[in-house]
Parts: sequence; C-alpha cells; structure tokens
Amino acid sequence: MQRLTELAAALGIFLGLLAAAAMAGPNLPQLDTPNMLPAHHRQKRDWIWNQMHIDEEKNASLPHYVGKIKSSVNRKNAKYVLQGEFAGTIFRVNSDSGDVYAFERLDREKVPEYYLTALIVDKESNKNLERPSSFTVKVHDVNDNWPVFTSQVFNASVPEMSAMGTSVIRVTAVDADDPTVDGHATVMYQILKGNEYFNIDNSGLILTKDKNLDRETKAEYKVVVEARDAQGLRGESGTATVMIRLEDINDNFPIFTQSTYTFSVPEDIRVGSPLGFLSVEDPDEPQNRMTKYSIIQGEYRDTFTIETDPNRNEGIIKPTKPLDYELIQQYTFHIEATDPTVRLGYLSSTAGKNKAKITINVMDVDEPPVFQRRFYHFQIPENQKKPLIGTVAARDPDKAQRSIGYSIRKTSDRGQFFRITKQGGIYNEKELDREIHAWYNLTVEANELDSRGNPVGKESIVQVHIEVLDENDSPPEFAQPYEPKVCENAAKGKLVVQISATDKDVTPPNPKFKFALKTEDSNFTLINNHDNTANITVKYGQFDREQAKFHYLPVLISDNGVPSLTGTGTLTVAVCKCNEQGEFTFCEEIAAQAGVSIQALVAIFLCILTITVITLLIILRRRLRKQAHAHSKSALEIHEQLVTYDEEGGGEMDTTSYDVSVLNSVRGGGTTKPLRSTMDARPAVYSQMQKPPRLGPEAHGGPSEMATMIEVKKDEADNDGGGPPYDTLHIYGYEGSESIAESLSSLTTDSSNSDIDYDFLNDWGPRFKMLAELYGSDPRDELII
Repeated sequence: MQRLTELAAALGIFLGLLAAAAMAGPNLPQLDTPNMLPAHHRQKRDWIWNQMHIDEEKNASLPHYVGKIKSSVNRKNAKYVLQGEFAGTIFRVNSDSGDVYAFERLDREKVPEYYLTALIVDKESNKNLERPSSFTVKVHDVNDNWPVFTSQVFNASVPEMSAMGTSVIRVTAVDADDPTVDGHATVMYQILKGNEYFNIDNSGLILTKDKNLDRETKAEYKVVVEARDAQGLRGESGTATVMIRLEDINDNFPIFTQSTYTFSVPEDIRVGSPLGFLSVEDPDEPQNRMTKYSIIQGEYRDTFTIETDPNRNEGIIKPTKPLDYELIQQYTFHIEATDPTVRLGYLSSTAGKNKAKITINVMDVDEPPVFQRRFYHFQIPENQKKPLIGTVAARDPDKAQRSIGYSIRKTSDRGQFFRITKQGGIYNEKELDREIHAWYNLTVEANELDSRGNPVGKESIVQVHIEVLDENDSPPEFAQPYEPKVCENAAKGKLVVQISATDKDVTPPNPKFKFALKTEDSNFTLINNHDNTANITVKYGQFDREQAKFHYLPVLISDNGVPSLTGTGTLTVAVCKCNEQGEFTFCEEIAAQAGVSIQALVAIFLCILTITVITLLIILRRRLRKQAHAHSKSALEIHEQLVTYDEEGGGEMDTTSYDVSVLNSVRGGGTTKPLRSTMDARPAVYSQMQKPPRLGPEAHGGPSEMATMIEVKKDEADNDGGGPPYDTLHIYGYEGSESIAESLSSLTTDSSNSDIDYDFLNDWGPRFKMLAELYGSDPRDELII
C-alpha cells in the first residue's frame, strides 16, 4: 500500500513537470502522447502515509500511537478528520499533524481489523480539499489464549476386546489466537486420567491401549483429556471428559443355573405342550444371547424337544409323542446349552457348566377309553334291516382295565334309525332309503363302567360313517317339465320336443334309459336316441284345432337296473296357430284347460274360511259393545234419578247431576211420587238430620206441596252447622263455565222470610228461567204461604 502511494505521488510530480514545460515556450518539444493532459489541467494530489498496525492487549498507557495520515495538500488552513464506525470512540486523529491514536486496548480475537476513512478539509468551510481515502488498522496477534474444547463432555463407544490402536473418538480443542502466526494456535493433547487403557495423538484421536477391555468386567471408562498450548499457556478450560462405553460382543457361553432339573407331568399332557422350563445365565447383552438347547445323551431324543424362548432365553421342554404311564414312568437324559454365534476366540473357559441332567417323572391319570380305530366305515343296502351293520371296540388303557359301555349321541341320530349294544354292535331300527339319506354320520361314545354298570371317568368318542348302498327302487321320470307345442299345419317328421329322463338311483355313465309311447294311435312318433334322450316328431302331419287343441302322450321310461323299473310321464302337446314361417302366433294356455288343481281349491277354501271367521268375530264384538252400551245407559238413567248430594252443582250448564224435569212436573201439578223418591235418595249424613214433617192429604197434588217442601229444606240447611247445605236445589256458589252470571251465593238466606226480590232473575235470560220460577213472586205461591 505504501509503495502504491509513493508511485502515485511520483506520477503526479512527473505530470506537473510536463505541464510546466509546455507553458514555458515553443522551443520545448511536444510529447506526442494521446494521454497527455492539457496545459490548463490541475496538478493531482494524493494521500501519503504508511500502513497502520497495532499490537493487541498492549500494556502501555493509553492512548496508543497507531500511525500518521498525510496528504500532499500543504495548506495552513487544512485539518485532518477521521470517519467510520470506530472513529471518535476507539480511534482519534490529531487534526493538524494527522497522528492517529487508539484510546482502548484492542483484542484481535474480537475485532482483527478496523476500517476507517481519512479526510482533509478546510478549517473554515469544512469543504474537502482532497477526495476521502479509506484505510485499515490491523491488530497484531499475541499468544494470549489457551485451547478450549468444543464440548466439555464427549460420549464414545468401542467394541469390547478390541485390538490395540483401535480408534475410539476424535476430540477437538480450538485456540482463538491467530493461526497464521507460528505457534500461537498450535494445540497439544494428553490424557490426564485413563491413560492406562487409552492413548491420544496430537490430532485429538483417542486410541485403545489395552486389548483385553472386557465389558462384563467394566462396561464404561471415564477419560480426562487436556488440550495444551504449544508455547506453554495453560488454563482450567483446557480439559474435557470423554465417556467411553464398551459395546458388547457375543463372547460368553450360556451357563445352566442348575446341574439337575426334575419335572413331574401327567401322562395325558398334550403333545407340544410345555412340561418344563430351563434357565441359563449369559453375561452378554440380550441381543447377543442366542442359546440353543439340545439333548446329547439318552434314547429319548425323538420323545422330547427343547425350544428356545427368544424373549427370556429359556429352554422349553415339550413332548413330541404321547406319554403313557403304563409303559414308561420316568425319562432321564442329558442336555447341553450352546450359542452358535459366540466368538470362540474370546471365549473364556466354561467347560462342564453348560451341561445338565433332566429327569421327567410321568404321573398316572385316569385316561378315557381308546378306540381301536380312528373312525369306522360300514355299509348297508337300502330298504333292509340287517342283523348287524358293524361293531366298534374300545379298551381301558389304565391298569384297572374297566369294562366299556357304548352309546350313540342323539344329536347325530335324531331320527333314531340305529341302536348300539353293550358289546359295540350297531343295528338299524328302521329301513333306510338312500334317496333320502345316502350317508349317516354317527358319534359313538365309550364310557368306563364301574362294578354296577354305571359310567365313571372320562369318555371317548369316535365317528362311525354308515353308507347306504343303492338299489334300483326308483322308477325313472322326466328330467324337467315339458310344454311342447306344434303347428296345426306341421309337416311329417317335424321335431316337436326332445325329452330326457332322470333317476333318483345311482346312474351309471353308459346309456340307461329307454323311451316308448304307451299308445301308437296318435299323430306322433317317438325316436330313441340311445343317449338317455328321445325325440317326439310328427307322424302324419296336419292337426285340426277344432277337434283337439291338446294331445296327451303317455311316455314309458325304462331303466337298465335289475330288476328294470318303468315310469310313465305324460306330455301335453298344444296345437297352435302358426304363420307361414312356422312361428307360433296363438296357443291355448295349458293351465286354463287343465282346470284348477286340488291344492288351489284347498287354498281358496282356507281363505274363505278365514274371512268368515274374522267376520263373525267382528259381528260378535259389535253386539257385545251394544249390550254394554245399553247397560251403561240404563245405569246413567238411574243415576239421573238418584241425585248425588256430595258434590256442588255446576250451574245451569250442569245437566248430569239431577233430572230437572222432576221439578217441572211438580210445578205443573203432576204427581209427587217421583219427587219423594228423589228426595229419599239423599246421602247418609243427611238422613241423620231431622226429617221433614209429613204433609196433609189436602196438600197432595197441588203446587203448595212443592213450595212447602222447599221452605222446609231451606230451614234445615240454614240451621245445620255440622255439614254443608245438602239441599235439593244445590248451592249455586259456582256457575258453569259458560254462564254469563256471577256467583249466586247470596241466595242462601238465613230464613225463609227473605226480603230480597228475585224478580230480576227474569231479566237474566232463559238460563235463569227455572230459578226465576222457583224464587220469583208467583201468585199461587203467595196464596199458599
């Protein structure tokens, strides 16, 4: 940078000299240079100073001299100015001399370089006298930092029993000093703890030092590593801890926890069921435990097997054959536990510890009877009753050798076609029909019997399959219903229909059926095809629909059984009208000619019977309802005559509590007998009150009797303090829901001599007409009173 500045200054001086020579006179030679500046061009000026630098962390007193900035401008009124992020704070300049000073101690690890801008301006106008120039203050490094690890704790792993020099992990420490300065950032490593098992090189790579690192002895190591500065600086932060875990390898054989195992099992244990468990110890981790169990001594390798439980590494002993106490009561053999994946090169001596002795004691149990066969198959011809179909046999496998009883499960012989004897003989109780059931699958039970013949212990079952052999007992018949049709103008030899037959009996593969017409007096011919089919053709041709619209052909069908059976099927051939192309245009329906079948008649009769019964039930129900309604109506009429006095009247709208016509009849001079009957029907409480005096004979038959009776009842009601006023006229304290009048409770007076004039009731409308007549001023009433 300094040299470039010097070259620029020299070039400026050279150009200035050239300009002066051009202005001196024409005698001077002119430079034929295209880059020559004109004579009036201003001389170029530039900054002149050396490159600046300063050491970090200087111990001298502040401020620290950094350097000098200088411009080619040489004027007394010029001053130097610094600009930049750190100008005026860390760095300042002497405005007259251009000396630059640092007012803080610098740290290269924080800021290695500072970028500033130098200006020279006029002191009065502050205008730039030269273009600003940027420069850099570089901070020189000193070795003032020790190495620091990137992490305080490192985790690593290495397989156990690894060879010496096996790489484990590389640790890294960083020195913040300048790496370009020799020795400042160089790091040296050493192990402070754990160096008897591991080494570390200058690059920070940790290596194994011992080839016998056994995880089963010690699974983890704690190694302390120090990072040291090459020039001797040390500090507490220059250490780190490395946790090294040994990875497990399969280097151990499984060892039995016991030298002898004894198991007791019942003889009826199922094949393949566990009868005992073998436990071993393997110091390896679970993923490296691959124990395999095997029988090495003994003659029972084919009787038992030992499987390995992958989750628990246990051996599971299972029988491969049924055990029989009556044959063998004890099994003894030796087993071995191995690991096929173990690394034999690292295997420690465990001779004899991976072998054990097994003893299995078989316990006697009451076993069910054992049939001689797994199933039985018997045959019997159909339509016969044989003395004996077959015999089943079972025995008691126990030493007791009890007798055996047999029975057929009812669920397998619901029709009770068979029976079985005490000796196991099976007989058929009924003749069997192969066409109904060709096979019968019976379940026969066998039970041990005590001395009294009662079943004891467990039972056994066996399947007995009885095959019913076929006999030729079913005549052949049509394979399907046929509805043949023929044109009335059909030609001779015209095919009407091809028929085939079927037989419920067993049909051999060769042709079996023969066909023939029962009568030859027809216009049809039957031709046997000798393949269990036959063709019906027109014999003469031309049919007359006027004479017969249907022709009935009885066909004889014979089989080749021994003896041969013959069946008869009838074909109903409809004679139809056809067009010129021989297509059917009109045919009579066979069902219409055949009439109604018996089944249809029965169905129709049942429907008519059902409808008749339902109609009778409806009529009977309506009649019962009418009788009940008449009975309730009669009771209602009696209720209207027998007034109930234990409830208040509902006003003039209440017409269900008493018969108003009784009062009207009294007013009209009718007989008083119904009135007495009505009044005698008062409640029991009222019957205990004082009875009204009997009226004289002269009062009978006139209106005065009614008026006298009303007055008597009013007096009794006014003077009775023990109960509500049960008078024949009721207390109208509450009018009906449709009454426009308010309460008439004011009519209940203390005596019969009331001064109230009730003639206003005549003005209240027809609903109060009856009260107006009872309480109004009637001339006849005044005369009687």
